[in-house]
Amino acid sequence: MSEYELPPLPYDYDALEPHISEQVLTWHHDTHHQGYVNGWNSAEETLEQNREEGEFGSSGSALRNVTHNGSGHMLHTLFWQSMSPEGGDEPSGELADRIEEDFGSYDAWKGEFEAAAKNASGWALLVYDSFSNELHNVVVDKHDQGALWGSHPVLALDVWEHSYYYDYGPARGDFIDAFFEVVDWTEPAERYEQATQLFE
Repeated sequence: MSEYELPPLPYDYDALEPHISEQVLTWHHDTHHQGYVNGWNSAEETLEQNREEGEFGSSGSALRNVTHNGSGHMLHTLFWQSMSPEGGDEPSGELADRIEEDFGSYDAWKGEFEAAAKNASGWALLVYDSFSNELHNVVVDKHDQGALWGSHPVLALDVWEHSYYYDYGPARGDFIDAFFEVVDWTEPAERYEQATQLFE
């Protein structure tokens, strides 16, 4: 069984200041994200042991933990990769063209994405949906509730309170604005290209 590991941040802990503080980024990555990695590994160990012993009484809850912790690990990894100290620009190239095609304009996409972020209890995601061959904004709660089957996350924004309350208090909208000051479209553009190539 492969063991999942916490990837390092792609920048220094203070690199996103003043938009996201070093304190929040350190705790969010090193403790919170690490917890999902640990939870996923623990659940996989339980499943492996149950298979070996032929006893599956705890497998249902372990599978639920795989879904919850695995999704948390994946989405946090995408979240870190969706930002950088060089961010703050609009997308370009194929992804920019596709956003304009599917949403009408970048501003229309952004307004809808911000609405998703203000209404989510977990995540706002821009996804490429292989079923409809379109980009969609989705509201995802608890890492997996609200996910769209057949979709591939392109851009991720964590709007759980732990991601912003220390820096912004209850003003989630201010945190969403801050995210757009550091959003970096390099990795999302690559994810979009990879997803579309799978279904050409």
